[in-house]
Amino acid sequence: MQERSSVGELAERLRQELNRYSPGGKLPSSRALVEQYRVSPVTVSRALAQLAAEGLVVTRPGAGAFRSRPRTTAAPAGDTSWQEVALSADASPDLVPRSVDASGVVVSLAAPPPGVIEFTGGYLHPSLQPEQALAAALSRASRRPGAWGRPPMEGLVELREWFARSIGGAVSAAEVLIAAGGQSALTIALRALAPPGAPVLVESPTYPGMLAIARAAGLRPVPVPVDADGVRPELLADAFRATGARVFVCQPLFQNPTGAVLAPERRGEVLRIAREAGAFVVEDDFVRRLVHEDAGELPRPLAAEDADGVVVHVGSLTKATSPSFRVCALAARGPVLERLRAIQIVDTFFVPRPLQEAALELVGSPAWPRHLRSISADLRARRDTMTSALRLHLPELALPHIPSGGYHLWLRLPETLPEPALTAAALRAGVALTPGRPYFSAEPPAGHIRLSFAAVAGAGEIAEGVRRLRTACDEVL
Repeated sequence: MQERSSVGELAERLRQELNRYSPGGKLPSSRALVEQYRVSPVTVSRALAQLAAEGLVVTRPGAGAFRSRPRTTAAPAGDTSWQEVALSADASPDLVPRSVDASGVVVSLAAPPPGVIEFTGGYLHPSLQPEQALAAALSRASRRPGAWGRPPMEGLVELREWFARSIGGAVSAAEVLIAAGGQSALTIALRALAPPGAPVLVESPTYPGMLAIARAAGLRPVPVPVDADGVRPELLADAFRATGARVFVCQPLFQNPTGAVLAPERRGEVLRIAREAGAFVVEDDFVRRLVHEDAGELPRPLAAEDADGVVVHVGSLTKATSPSFRVCALAARGPVLERLRAIQIVDTFFVPRPLQEAALELVGSPAWPRHLRSISADLRARRDTMTSALRLHLPELALPHIPSGGYHLWLRLPETLPEPALTAAALRAGVALTPGRPYFSAEPPAGHIRLSFAAVAGAGEIAEGVRRLRTACDEVL
């Protein structure tokens, strides 16, 4: 963290100094910059690389760094208005426009402005990420024989075996594909299972990124309500009958955003209902490794209890490691596996072998179970801190369920507190939150917000963020 901060600070100081040099002029040597600013050679190298990426300097191996020369002529603006017609006047008979709305995903991916507390993040704060273990795994992986060669298109056998063991049941390595993160795997699954214009059943509320995938593929998301015990089987059966859908996407464990866990008595019912409808269940098992310390024994993935090939399972390492560590399993049984494999090959060829080798090094190291135990304790403490602060300072926000896994809380707003107004007021008060509207594929029953406790620095920032949220509520009310 200190090194990262020093790089940014040095880059900013060098930006301010650039006007001292004429275009094409040579900057001081790296050694001189190390002595002048009392930083490490690595910091100097990274700061110059950052300025080079911004087009402010040019680095020449063996010669040094030089101020960039300005462009002599501005590029013509061009006219892209024709694209509005090309993207909209599709002659295909698709029932649903294949537009792409990433706004619901951008909320959790975009960094908030400086000084704003991030209750929107969908990944672990850097202090919770296993950065040293990842660095060591990457280093060891790079020295493996053939590490930079072409991997099997399905993924490394050893990694597929590890994921198969993690899923459990009768799932074998031959039924597992390695994909580049959960979002990519969900995209592959929906493209494989449903043609454009088809309905796809989704939990309501559900993950906005999945809704964006469905709509971008020209599918029609049909909501099926969830309660504290997960999706309601009787409504799921009704939805299959009413729509003729052949796909249901769900998160049985610590559902996003409600945090619900599919109740034991509903698990078999969901599989039975889907099987009778001749439909697939896409199981997004996205936070199994973000279980809290007090959770108790977890239920197995639905895929472990499925003998008939109903479940297409998605399970990723990303949430428990780093947003850049995009390694995921896509598991299925029967002919559908070949279709999934074909789409993945067409889209991405394969996941880079060094990343797969690093994943094997990571999960096989003693650091991996230590890391999982550490984040299990940290996430429980953060959840409890946020829950206590909300109950003390914002009792009017309903918290119907406190999850024992995942990284966020889902709150229902009173009718007197409009969701858009609160979101805007919160940002003015210095805290970013996620509005509930993008989690619903149809009209929401009430206003909601989602608050993440994983992306902030710690308990102090959680407490301060809730205090700022109290200020925002008072402004709106």
